[in-house]
Amino acid sequence: MAAATTTLPATMKAWQYGNERGGLANLRLNNAATPPKPPKAGSQLVLIEVISMALNPADYKLPRLPVLPRLLIPKPASPGLDFCGRVVSSAEGAENDPNHEPLKPGQLVFGRLNWLYQHGTLGQFILCPRVGIAPLPSGIEIDQAAAISTAGQTAYQSLAPYVREGSRVFVNGGSGGVGTFTIQIAKLLGCHVTVSCSGRNEELCRGLGADEVVDYTKGNLGEMLKAKGLVFDLLVDNVGRPLDLYKASDAFLAPGAPYVQVAASSDSVDGILAMLSRSLLPSFLGGGKHPWRIIMIKDSAEELVRIGQWVKEGKIKVTLDEVFAFEDAPEAYKKLKTGRARGKIVVNVTERPKIDL
Repeated sequence: MAAATTTLPATMKAWQYGNERGGLANLRLNNAATPPKPPKAGSQLVLIEVISMALNPADYKLPRLPVLPRLLIPKPASPGLDFCGRVVSSAEGAENDPNHEPLKPGQLVFGRLNWLYQHGTLGQFILCPRVGIAPLPSGIEIDQAAAISTAGQTAYQSLAPYVREGSRVFVNGGSGGVGTFTIQIAKLLGCHVTVSCSGRNEELCRGLGADEVVDYTKGNLGEMLKAKGLVFDLLVDNVGRPLDLYKASDAFLAPGAPYVQVAASSDSVDGILAMLSRSLLPSFLGGGKHPWRIIMIKDSAEELVRIGQWVKEGKIKVTLDEVFAFEDAPEAYKKLKTGRARGKIVVNVTERPKIDL
């Protein structure tokens, strides 16, 4: 293994954006950025050197909002939530936490930040709460581990509270970063899985375990699902399109079956209003007849360990669309914004240690 960093240098490399409108459209590479301060005692924080990070739509959607990020995120800031990296040091509170095993300097870990902080994972060093970190299991490659946390936990939390053995689940959007995890975790939980995707991604989704595939490019998705009858016990919406899918779900969701919203259709006014109407309006005013839930990830080191173990055992395959060099990070975000990535997009940040797989 490469020598672990045990002290914090005066500067680090990081991609950063400023206060200008446009969010990540203003990404700039800073090879002399100021790193985060070491974790304070009792803070439950761990200082980590990032090796690889994975992209999520929240990375660019939240900084583009007009007010909240400007108020809560000091600038210049680095985007990024997911990572695999090396432990540099831990706060005393994190080391003595009885709910989690201690993390040692130099130890390889994976996890996620629970918010877009000033020091995101597209920078060399981050401070991450202990609850969002798990030791890297032997046998998992670093780029794969970097891609697990947000997508894996989102998929798990969109399914586990609502299904049982034999449940029939419809996943809207099976080929993206979250969808590829959702298919596999649903199968592990004993579900029958139907997914939507384009025809070019059908083989990918079936290879991950999908029982049925609906090609949304061949017609109206709601009408195609209606033809199946009231058969689904859960709908997980990873896309947010079409906007009328929740209203149409009365024709194919079983009575009382929940509609779980993972992704909004966009950050447009229409998308936001559609989401609000689903949750706030009664059915006779355009709201839905089915329980509507939106996923807000609650980090869990135990869940990360569980999902990591499934990956180690080969029960979950981490689907990587493309891995970019650190210098090419803006190109990675351009690809993410197309909405056509098959699985996760990863960026290599720092030197990759040699590990036995």
